[in-house]
Amino acid sequence: MADNTKNLPIRKFFITLGVIVVVVASIGSGAIADRLFGIKPLDKLFPKSGVSTQERVVLEESNVIDVVKKVGPSVVTVTVTEPVRQVIQFSPFGGFTRGTEGGTPQDIGSGFVVSEDGLIVTNKHVVSNTSLTYQVSTSDGKTYDVKEISRDPSNDIAVLKIDASGLIAVELGDSSSLQVGQFVIAIGTALGEFRNTVTTGVVSGLGRGIDAGTSFQGYVERLDNVIQTDAAINPGNSGGPLLNSIGQVIGINVAVAQGANNIAFSIPVNTVKEALNIYKTTGKFPAKAYLGVEYQMISQQTALLNDVPQGLYIVNVVSGSPAEEAGVLVGDIIYKIDGNSVSSDSESLSKSISDKKPSDNILLEIWRNGEVKNISVALGEFSQ
Repeated sequence: MADNTKNLPIRKFFITLGVIVVVVASIGSGAIADRLFGIKPLDKLFPKSGVSTQERVVLEESNVIDVVKKVGPSVVTVTVTEPVRQVIQFSPFGGFTRGTEGGTPQDIGSGFVVSEDGLIVTNKHVVSNTSLTYQVSTSDGKTYDVKEISRDPSNDIAVLKIDASGLIAVELGDSSSLQVGQFVIAIGTALGEFRNTVTTGVVSGLGRGIDAGTSFQGYVERLDNVIQTDAAINPGNSGGPLLNSIGQVIGINVAVAQGANNIAFSIPVNTVKEALNIYKTTGKFPAKAYLGVEYQMISQQTALLNDVPQGLYIVNVVSGSPAEEAGVLVGDIIYKIDGNSVSSDSESLSKSISDKKPSDNILLEIWRNGEVKNISVALGEFSQ
């Protein structure tokens, strides 16, 4: 048998040389390998980012600064000067709000300019008290009396008119193209004290439904198809704009979830644009029907334990309301509306009423002390 041990060093030399050649070819001749064998060079398989983390942060900060500079002059603060100690208003931030005694101007909400000649958009709940006089303060320190207020209670939107010219109007975007995870910026008067406060976040959810108040007057401030965001929104931010990364308004900030962090809601700007079109065409918003009751939901479990039907337990009937005139009493349980059973959704009544117009009839099937009664109610017009 031939002795191959003498050839081992030579083999090792050529094997090593071959490895070196392959490595050099891989590093220095990537283009040739790509053309001949379709093999991508390492720098193409694992491309390096052209922007460092620090540069990316600087770009994001610069973007926010640019948006604030662009839109900041269009954001306003809504104030009231009358004594409001005894005035109680519904608040989408939970429960009721009380004013303080005295005539010092109080910042109560935010808004934004939609026309150069003095049209301002805010939330209806910010200016819901028709007995008060409101003012608007612009970012340049000027204050204007509000001459007219048109309220859209079904969407919690209000349009204010001030005598001004040369204002800087916002650019209204398109909320139908929003995506979950999209970057957003909110501007407003946080806590009714800190004007032009800027917060950032993302779109956390779309198509949400919220109850922005109480069931008072049978008119629940039920807002559907709203935007959920984790941008910080506080009382005082209400009515301010929610913006995209190029400074377009994509929503109007309206409420925060009670007992939760980083959950806030905005009305989509497309809803605002529809309301504005109606206002500009007719000079007012469509009338809203209402019943005139305050109620609490009786769950299925509670109903079983108390041997009563599941439904809406009436805790208050508004004096002079359609419900009172039709004979609805405190303690009644509404368990059917227009022949449909009340579900576990506490907004069954408000949803049914939202499809009606003032003077339309609604049939209530009521359980009263063990007896069933059918009551037809001619709905009234909700006061703006």
